[in-house]
Amino acid sequence: MKLLAVSDLHVAYEENRTITDGLRPESADDWLIVAGDVGETASDIEWALGLLRERFAKVIWVPGNHELWTPKDDPVQLRGVERYEYLVEMCRRLDVVTPEDDYPIWPGEGGPAVIAPLFLLYDYTFRPEGTSNKEEALAKAHAAGVVCTDEYFLHPDPYPSREAWCEARVELTEKRLSALPPELPTVLINHWPMVREPTRVMYYPEFAQWCGTVLTADWHLRFRSACSVYGHLHIPRTTHYDDVRFEEVSVGYPREWKKWGRTDGWLRQILPVKP
Repeated sequence: MKLLAVSDLHVAYEENRTITDGLRPESADDWLIVAGDVGETASDIEWALGLLRERFAKVIWVPGNHELWTPKDDPVQLRGVERYEYLVEMCRRLDVVTPEDDYPIWPGEGGPAVIAPLFLLYDYTFRPEGTSNKEEALAKAHAAGVVCTDEYFLHPDPYPSREAWCEARVELTEKRLSALPPELPTVLINHWPMVREPTRVMYYPEFAQWCGTVLTADWHLRFRSACSVYGHLHIPRTTHYDDVRFEEVSVGYPREWKKWGRTDGWLRQILPVKP
C-alpha cells in the first residue's frame, strides 16, 4: 500500500492526456494525491479525476490555478468561489476527497498520518527583489513581460481580490489544522508551495508572486508535517527545509518534460518513505 502523488497534468495537451491515461497504481490499495492543475475545463477535470478514481483506492485532489480559471470556451462559466464549489461537488460525485471534506487518515506503513488537502491560493507576498508591495511587484512583472494568466481568468468573486480570498482560505485552514490530534503527523497538500524557498530557482523570479503566501511559512513545523506536497512550479524535485521533506510532483507542459527527456516516473511515492 503506497501513497503516491502527481500534479500539473494539464490534460488539454494530447501528450499529457496520454500520460494521464497511463497512470496506474502498483497495487489495488494505493492512494493517489492529485495536487492541482488537472485542466482548465470542467469536462477535462471530470474525465481525468474520474479515470484515476476508477483505478486508485482513494484519490485526494486540491485545486490549482488552472481549475479556477473561467475560460471562454468552457460551458461552465462560474467564477471564483462558485466555480470552486462546483468542482468540489463534482469531486464528491466521483468519490474524490477535496479540501472541504474530512481529512483522511493514512493507515499504511509510515502512518497513521493525517492527509490534509489544502486550498490556500496566493497573496503577492513572494515579491521580486526591489519591490515592497503588490503594485510594485506587478509593475516589475509587466515590465519584464512575465504576467500570470490568472490576472485575466482567475476571478475572486465574491471577494474583492485574490489576496482577500487567500487570506480567508488561510484563516479557515489554520483553524482546521490546529484542531487535529497533536500526536499525528500530517502530509500537507497544496498546489502552491507553502514556503518561499522553492521559487528561488525559477528562471523568471517575477512569477513568484503568483506562487504562494508568507502566511504559511512555518506550517510544516507547526502542523508536524512528515511531507509537504505541491506542484505549480513545473520543477519536479525533492528538497528539505527545517528537515521536512518537500515534494514538487508536477508533470508540466509537454515542451518542458520533453526538453528534460522525461518519459516515465510520473508518480512520486510519498509514504512509506523510500529507504
